[in-house]
Amino acid sequence: MGEAAVNEVELEEMNRAVIADFRANGGEVGGQHESLNIILLHHLGARSGHSRVTPLAYVSDGEDMLIVGSTGGSPHHPAWYWNLKAHPRVTVEVGTETVEVIAGEVADEDYARLWAMVTEAIPVMAEYQDQTTRRLPIIRLAPAPRSPFRSR
Repeated sequence: MGEAAVNEVELEEMNRAVIADFRANGGEVGGQHESLNIILLHHLGARSGHSRVTPLAYVSDGEDMLIVGSTGGSPHHPAWYWNLKAHPRVTVEVGTETVEVIAGEVADEDYARLWAMVTEAIPVMAEYQDQTTRRLPIIRLAPAPRSPFRSR
């Protein structure tokens, strides 16, 4: 098995453990993620349409949440980034609630201000940025408007 495959398997195992910890502890996560705000992002595969759940650190910006496509400083955007581009209306588990949100990449004119916010809250993001030549995308997750035709 190649190194990339091992890393993917290790990442999947780590994600499963974080998801289990999150759900067992009302949205709180221990270990190396203890100081971070974590959400569980529910998204659909861009090509496959398969349902996925990814634990991610986030930073609050008012009612919105900001997540970063860091992949630990990898040269490639994470799969969830492309999934959100294809299917931007998603749900997140935050604490003990599930919330419907709309994902969108932040505009260039907002990037520097939001990047400063993100790296202050999650300093390792600056290290991840230093490890790659791509600009790490910041995705805003904004509460989805309620449809008057949906049951409340």
